[in-house]
Amino acid sequence: MYFAVTDSLLPETVEPRLRGRFGRPYEYVESTASTQLLLAPDAPEGALVASGEQTAGRGRLGRRWLAPAGTSLLCSLQLRPTVPSGRLPELTGVAARACAAAIAALTGLEPELKFPNDVLIGGRKVAGVLAEAREGRVVLGLGVNVNLTPERLPLEVDRPATSLLVETGRELDRAELLADWLKRLERDYDAWLSAAR
Repeated sequence: MYFAVTDSLLPETVEPRLRGRFGRPYEYVESTASTQLLLAPDAPEGALVASGEQTAGRGRLGRRWLAPAGTSLLCSLQLRPTVPSGRLPELTGVAARACAAAIAALTGLEPELKFPNDVLIGGRKVAGVLAEAREGRVVLGLGVNVNLTPERLPLEVDRPATSLLVETGRELDRAELLADWLKRLERDYDAWLSAAR
């Protein structure tokens, strides 16, 4: 029997696990149309907002990202990269690679990347990244199907979906995955910034 993790993205769960500057300040909301809409233009680099549910989440090309409450890792991170605008699309790959590495570390699975923004396991989509440049900043969104049971996986999608629960047979801690992704992303982002200048 499957049980959904609840409230694991609350600040008191996530903040003690943060190891760098990404994820600070941290905000959590129970439900939102999309975390991409919640970061203020003047929020500092590293600010992050996470949600237990998105009612109008979206992926690349305006595709919907469906996630029942309390089952997924849904968040957006504020970045202010000082690189030529032509390099900004590369951020999607940086974030997707960090996500795949965090999933591998937590689960022992071997995710693969589908250019430019999907993370797959066995050819099925488990995560997606959405980077949107606006007003001198980039809002980087991440959605990971963590504790979705087979019957709750979305069917009306462009690629068959899966979840970490389906692939591992066990419930996983979304806060642990988030903290590890942020740590890996910060390191890779800093290296990308240095190389892009």
